Amino acid sequence: MPTCLQQTPRKILFVIRLVLLIPTLDRSGAEKQFVLLATQLPRDEFDIHAVALTRGGPYEVPLRESGIPLTILGKRWKCDPFALRRLKRVLDRDKPDILHTWLFTANAYGRLVAGKALRPQVIVSERCVDTWKSGWQLRLDRRQIKRTRCLVANSQGVADFYSQQGFPAERIVVIPNGVKVADEEPIDRAAVLREYEIPPEGRVIGYVGRLARQKRVSDLFYSFHLLRQLTDSVFLLIVGDGPQRGQLEELAQQMRIDHLVRFTGQRDDATQLIRQMNVFWLASDFEGMSNSLMEAMAAGVPAVASKIGPNSELVIDGETGFLVDVGDHVAFAQFTDRLLADPKLAGRLGSAARERALKEFSIKTMVNAHADLYREIVAAQH
Repeated sequence: MPTCLQQTPRKILFVIRLVLLIPTLDRSGAEKQFVLLATQLPRDEFDIHAVALTRGGPYEVPLRESGIPLTILGKRWKCDPFALRRLKRVLDRDKPDILHTWLFTANAYGRLVAGKALRPQVIVSERCVDTWKSGWQLRLDRRQIKRTRCLVANSQGVADFYSQQGFPAERIVVIPNGVKVADEEPIDRAAVLREYEIPPEGRVIGYVGRLARQKRVSDLFYSFHLLRQLTDSVFLLIVGDGPQRGQLEELAQQMRIDHLVRFTGQRDDATQLIRQMNVFWLASDFEGMSNSLMEAMAAGVPAVASKIGPNSELVIDGETGFLVDVGDHVAFAQFTDRLLADPKLAGRLGSAARERALKEFSIKTMVNAHADLYREIVAAQH
């Protein structure tokens, strides 16, 4: 049972024991939301233990600084019985009311260990329209539905995808990602641009994220090549790293735009770099709910993004940015040229995007929605 704390003669607050399980603590979108949730849940109501199935990473730091207990299980193989055993020991020791797992591997391991027992109740988080999953992975997901109390999706697009895979729609909860809307403190833009050898009058088109196939970053290079025919003094800032970086650097050279493209690699200050952008680009053919797109909105930067379900849940076409068909290089260039040529339009769309992020996608809203879900699940057990 949850521990009871006597708050007043009339009010009892249950401390909910919660284990949060994720494969790694690498610097990526799901991991960021995992850490935001773990560190922002009210500590007087939730006893939180974070567990990384395979390895730690950069996001260990905020967990440890916030005093969140962290266990790294060191999974080594696709199916690692020793990691399963170590996870079982954690659950036997902590006796959590809820095990909340994130992403395919943690979702699979968590449900295997928890089994069909009434406690802990298992919540799985799916963060993307996972068209990459093979048949055996989708079959495993379906077989484990009976071991799952509910599925948390970060967008309606993700919810619809998993409903189509057989997960009961009535047990799917949509909780959008949370993003910090920072105060608009002044930044020395010239100094930031100088770091990347961009002149003060340069207009910056930017992308932030993993350099991986699903992101279709090469599409942005073709769009940028077209944009150069429409306007001048434009530069392409690519923030992030990934398996396609070498290919993209070669492509920039082949297209003779390498002198205008800046690869920053992984940056801790990516949100500050976003604020230097005139237009934000996202060309993905599938997403869950893009953290970087949300951060651009929060920074008041208008976006041109691919017209896929999750992006459409963030960008209101023509009001907070523009949506274009996947792979439409011409549309990316044309809408971007329109924004660069009309600063008033860009300012209006950017301000509307920031306001939308503040109202609908705050960290507080995300954390409160999870807390309410945990409370509801535990209350149903008593």
